[in-house]
Amino acid sequence: MVLYTTPFPNSCLSALHAVSWALIFPCYWLADRLLASFIPTTYEKRQRADDPCYLQLLCTVLFTPVYLALLVASLPFAFLGFLLWSPLQSARRPYVYSRLEDKGPTGGAALLSEWKGTGPGKSFCFATANLCLLPDSLARFNNVFNTQARAKEIGQRIRNGASRPQIKIYIDSPTNTSISAASFSSLVSPQGSDGVPRAVPGSIKRTASVEYKGDGGRHPNDEAANGLASGDPAATDSGSLEDACIVRIIGGDEGGRPPEAFDPPAGGQARNGAGRGQTPNHSQQDGDSGSLGSPSASRESLVKARADGGSGEPGANSKLPYKASVVKKAAARRRRHPDEAFDHEVSAFFPANLDFLCLQEVFDKRAAAKLKDQLHGYFEYILYDVGVYGCHGCCSFKYLNSGLFFASRYPIMDVAYHCYPNGRFSDSLASKGALYLKVQVGSTPQDQRIVGYISCTHLHALPEDSAIRCEQLDLLQDWLADFRKSTSSSSAANPEELVAFDVICGDFNFDNCSSDDKLEQQHSLFTRYKDPCRLGPGEEKPWAIGTLLDKDGLYDEEVCTPDNLQKVLESEEGRREYLAFPTSKSPAGGQKGRKDLLKGNGRRIDYMLHAEEGLCPDWKAEVEEFSFITQLSGLTDHLPVAMRLMVSAGEEEA
Repeated sequence: MVLYTTPFPNSCLSALHAVSWALIFPCYWLADRLLASFIPTTYEKRQRADDPCYLQLLCTVLFTPVYLALLVASLPFAFLGFLLWSPLQSARRPYVYSRLEDKGPTGGAALLSEWKGTGPGKSFCFATANLCLLPDSLARFNNVFNTQARAKEIGQRIRNGASRPQIKIYIDSPTNTSISAASFSSLVSPQGSDGVPRAVPGSIKRTASVEYKGDGGRHPNDEAANGLASGDPAATDSGSLEDACIVRIIGGDEGGRPPEAFDPPAGGQARNGAGRGQTPNHSQQDGDSGSLGSPSASRESLVKARADGGSGEPGANSKLPYKASVVKKAAARRRRHPDEAFDHEVSAFFPANLDFLCLQEVFDKRAAAKLKDQLHGYFEYILYDVGVYGCHGCCSFKYLNSGLFFASRYPIMDVAYHCYPNGRFSDSLASKGALYLKVQVGSTPQDQRIVGYISCTHLHALPEDSAIRCEQLDLLQDWLADFRKSTSSSSAANPEELVAFDVICGDFNFDNCSSDDKLEQQHSLFTRYKDPCRLGPGEEKPWAIGTLLDKDGLYDEEVCTPDNLQKVLESEEGRREYLAFPTSKSPAGGQKGRKDLLKGNGRRIDYMLHAEEGLCPDWKAEVEEFSFITQLSGLTDHLPVAMRLMVSAGEEEA
């Protein structure tokens, strides 16, 4: 399949579209700014309350008449532009494909050679998030603003989180045999002569002592000096992490005291908590856990290794380049429920070595371009500006695209997009739909392609329209079946492709606890695809939390940084205060101050599902890790979620 790299099939149509948009844009921008000036966020309200001479308020009073006059003057040009723009949409393609070729060891071509369908298996990491990148005036209804700056900062934070090495710490202890520290955390060595913390790449394995091992006798810090510390995201990808940092943590006698946490020395890392006076969204400085410029995470988000015995004497562990310890709080964040087969946590970072990213509500085209530019520092393949405009194939006129956005480290083979035809009221103005992708993730020694299917969607938003969402779920499954059938080049007798995974993710706009969402909770989709957070219709697993934040508290000091939000969501009281709850359980007038009326862990409306059937025979895909991510605190009103799947081959393929 040929992937579309431009929105129109020829340069003539592209030029006409550019002219039409140049005529429309002044009116669009002025109307957006004029409306935005009358919809303040809670952050702006606080600034006005603290400062009677608030500059923004003064600017609003002075410039509103100017904006209004210019808007009226631009209307005739916008009308002419609209007359030219509207018919052009019938020839517009449903997405734009962008590839920034990476010929290095972390590029898509190199990744395909990593897995041949044999051996212990291969893990793939998926993440989904609703970013609320609407025109600024519309975004303010969700209490977020400055869409263009948010898009850039979001891209930086995602790239920063995903480009860290994947770390796992296993603890040998008579009383604890589970994974006790997050693979999503960073491992940091002491500062170099330039005062910059050096990151240690690699993985941490269960062993019997604390030591470093590497290929060819190279020291782990050699790679770190050219990797994360240099600020090069590509240098931190898994393909370049050939050294392994092997750590043994002995538990000691039963009932022994666990290692203590320690504060980093002066001049090391510091957490820069953003108070109410700090500019939200895009003002984090170097050293913040969410900032791109930070070469490392904050103290409580880092996992470090402590030498045996804890004596601290220089000769006790001479192989260690630094004295390390285990941060107990970080270790406690990663839990495995007694009845659970995988690890789960609330993480302050996007998962390391993230392979696939599915985003919703990237409606603003300028914001989408900024986000794409940032994410291309990590993802080689990106689809953006997905959807249709005008009356192209849908029942009503579409002013906004679907808002879907997809990024991948692996090559994209086929793409399909479908617009839901049954949206109504405000949802009918956007071409919400489903995006289907087929990606290649490897090849067998017999040159059979190993592929995976990913579906990204955003369902109808109005809470009372359960029937519409169920119809859209039906369409989602039907379109996916057609897509798999049309893109498959295999037959049962002569398979040319082996399917490794089938994942559906997105913002479903219903949760699994609300009494008003019972119809969606019982949909057949959940019998064909497995939800790692769900026990059954109306019943969540005890560790699952809501993904929709209470928008009124987005800029509170307690949750304005990734670390702060992570801490809040780890407590039941914090979840009741800062997560949105079902309306039937939260009476009108807001939820704060009535914690006794709120049950459960909030509304989980962002889903990550995977299929256990329809894969290659004798192969299985199992969840290895699941996380709720706080790295985008202050930038969106949703929590991103991530899932790591382990795909293991059967004996025949091995």
